[in-house]
Amino acid sequence: MKRKRRDRDQKLTSGQWLVNAALALIVLLWTIPSFGLLVSSFRTPEAILGSGWWNVFPHRDYVTVDTVDLPDDTPLRGDIAVDGAAYTNRQLSQGVVTADGRRLVWGDKAARVVDVQELSWTADLNFTTQNYDAVLSGKTFQIIVNGAKKTFQGDNLLRSFFNTFTVTLPATVFPLLLAAFAAYGFAWMRFPGRKTMFVIVIALLVVPLQVALVPILRDYTSLRINGSYLSVWIAHTGFGLPLATYFMFNYISQLPRDLFESAFIDGAGHFTIFTRLIFPLTVPALASIGIFQFLWTWNDYLVALVFLGNQPATQVLSMRIADMVGSRGNDWHLLTAGAFVSMILPLAVFFSLQRYFVRGLLGGSVKG
Repeated sequence: MKRKRRDRDQKLTSGQWLVNAALALIVLLWTIPSFGLLVSSFRTPEAILGSGWWNVFPHRDYVTVDTVDLPDDTPLRGDIAVDGAAYTNRQLSQGVVTADGRRLVWGDKAARVVDVQELSWTADLNFTTQNYDAVLSGKTFQIIVNGAKKTFQGDNLLRSFFNTFTVTLPATVFPLLLAAFAAYGFAWMRFPGRKTMFVIVIALLVVPLQVALVPILRDYTSLRINGSYLSVWIAHTGFGLPLATYFMFNYISQLPRDLFESAFIDGAGHFTIFTRLIFPLTVPALASIGIFQFLWTWNDYLVALVFLGNQPATQVLSMRIADMVGSRGNDWHLLTAGAFVSMILPLAVFFSLQRYFVRGLLGGSVKG
């Protein structure tokens, strides 16, 4: 008997090891690209275009050990003489290896400066915060790429960040509060048509979002609220209510009946019971569905585009980053920084509420 129990424990240990290994592999596969994106957001444009983000770790690469100052009137067309040898502008832009193993590459093409590099162990730790300055402000910046200076305008994502926050906060709080009230009513209040109304709410879960956009847009236009934050708040609240109500109903309906009977005996009404008993007990469930609602509204593109528009004064982050992808397809230093600007607040919300996440998801799954 003891042997069978020992064999069973060994099998469980092996099974747990496999599960942990699989989870570790999944986490690693998700973490590596995110880490690379974070590192790239702090690298210089020339470093991003010239090497991969993994070069921040020790590796063998060419390191500048000397520079060659060419005459200011050196033509860039034809052969360019460097240390007694002739090279083309294209060779110096891409980097050319000499017979003695050194590498020649433009350091500053405008100033006619050539870098002389040698192969050695190095780590690219030349980080900068200029990428975030460029995407957050609307200032003009200068960068050096392949030895040439380029001037570009900042993207002013800070305004879009506050626009997105203005949209997301009410669009998350309103449906959570309404869903909590509705779920309490469906779970513990008796009134005519309760079951029919609950079935209608649940049936709205299968209605595609795209089907309702045009009718709602026509109504908003007739009410003259289209293009305002109010239109987006109402839309997100309406689209998020069915799932939030169903989720909260599963949680609230499993609470012990003795709580309500004791409260009614003490003379408490439904509103007092909800605010004093139900609301504090449903914090895990509210946090769980709040994470989903917050992430949905924060990353939303379609609803904001249809009801809010794509005007610069009201653009949300998803629209602004989409415009950056179209206009700055090769400026990876700006795209990676912009991506992490859009991720900062969702990550903060998730990590601050993660202790409630699993408890809220499983709270209504098993009857106590």
